[in-house]
Amino acid sequence: MRSRILAGGLLLVLSGGVMAGQIYKWVDAQGVTHFGAQPPAGQAAESFSTATPVPKPVSTPPAAGSETEPDQQAIDEKVKREVARQETDRKSYCTTLRTNLAQLENNPRVRIEEAGQLRRLGEEERQQRISETKQKISDTCS
Repeated sequence: MRSRILAGGLLLVLSGGVMAGQIYKWVDAQGVTHFGAQPPAGQAAESFSTATPVPKPVSTPPAAGSETEPDQQAIDEKVKREVARQETDRKSYCTTLRTNLAQLENNPRVRIEEAGQLRRLGEEERQQRISETKQKISDTCS
């Protein structure tokens, strides 16, 4: 339970600075995708901003001659909007997980906030969080 709270705190601490900045994505020579706040030297990287608003899903009008009841159409639209929102939330969560993983892997001096105090993660705890984050990415992000 405590490790989940710490992991949540780490996500908040690490994602706070990333929320309004540029994120770079690149694939290394081994085919591993990386995310970071700085582009790699001498290698092409895709840049995207985390401050861009999420577009609203576009609804499609019902087909001409549709026999669907108005109540059912409203329910269908509501379900479509909810599914689109959940997918957007999942993608955002996955981006945050990947960014946090990059921070954990590339920075041996990660600090987290606990009870209003900052403390540095030990190497064992950092490695544990790396494996937990990789597992969450594997479970959630396809």
